[in-house]
Amino acid sequence: MIRTQSAGALCLFSLCLSAALPGPASAINYTTIDNPLGTDGTVLSGVDGGNIVGTYYTSSSVSHGFLYNGSTFTTIDDPLAVGTSNANGISGGNIVGAYDDSSGQSHGFLYDGSSYTTLDDPLGVGGTLAYGISGSNIVGFYRDASNVPHGFVYDGSTYTTLDDPLGVKGTIAYGISGSNIVGTYIDATGFPHGFLYNGSTYTTIDNGVQGTYAYGVSGSNVVGLFGDNSGLHGYFYDGTSFTTLNDPSAAFSTEAHGISGNTIVGAYLDSSFTYHGFVTTVPEPASVALLAIGALGLAAMLCRKARK
Repeated sequence: MIRTQSAGALCLFSLCLSAALPGPASAINYTTIDNPLGTDGTVLSGVDGGNIVGTYYTSSSVSHGFLYNGSTFTTIDDPLAVGTSNANGISGGNIVGAYDDSSGQSHGFLYDGSSYTTLDDPLGVGGTLAYGISGSNIVGFYRDASNVPHGFVYDGSTYTTLDDPLGVKGTIAYGISGSNIVGTYIDATGFPHGFLYNGSTYTTIDNGVQGTYAYGVSGSNVVGLFGDNSGLHGYFYDGTSFTTLNDPSAAFSTEAHGISGNTIVGAYLDSSFTYHGFVTTVPEPASVALLAIGALGLAAMLCRKARK
């Protein structure tokens, strides 16, 4: 009788242990990346393989784009920029971003490693900004005469407007991967929601009582920012579940901006209200599955031994 009870208790303990083993969230480590010229902050916006793009700030009103290859920072400034230039997305050797001209008007740009091409949606009388690139397709948003934002996709010759039907007060496209586009729409009350658009259907992505933004996409994986009653947090969404991303050095917020494979880039805000870039990875699904299988196998082995 005592032996049976001990075996049952050991089995229960083993199964509880396997269920409590660390999941994807506890395996996440963060590495801070600051452009040395960014005396007023650094934000990482896009990643493709080992290359990262972002923006560094030398004052509250002056910013510069950059490319980081893992060892060297290279400034990316459209020659037409006056005061503000941002690098937002990268695909292969192509970088997209935005700059402000002498009148304060925003323009998108494409940089192919040697020359800059201005990107202006013909409907964007209030300005155009480019955020994401995948192959030859570029996404971003323009502002109309009423200053309402509308998303767009540009294939190298034609601009196509992207408006989430629920975005009564505007739609912004931030990221693209193949046929998948992510962004944010603003509903009739002014509340932000993330979305995924697969070329035919808009799917809302919500993960916070204070609003959700979808910034980056790689395959079917999405990263972004959400707000809850405790603050602002990054997230990783695999189409089924959300993993919260909180850089341990953050005092006020963590924002996930770009993703390539399982590598995520973004920025966190410290106690002095300065942004710092970060890089992190989330476990591959196969790794998580192997961990779970191993835990269950351990539990079954302990149960068998306990019954002998």
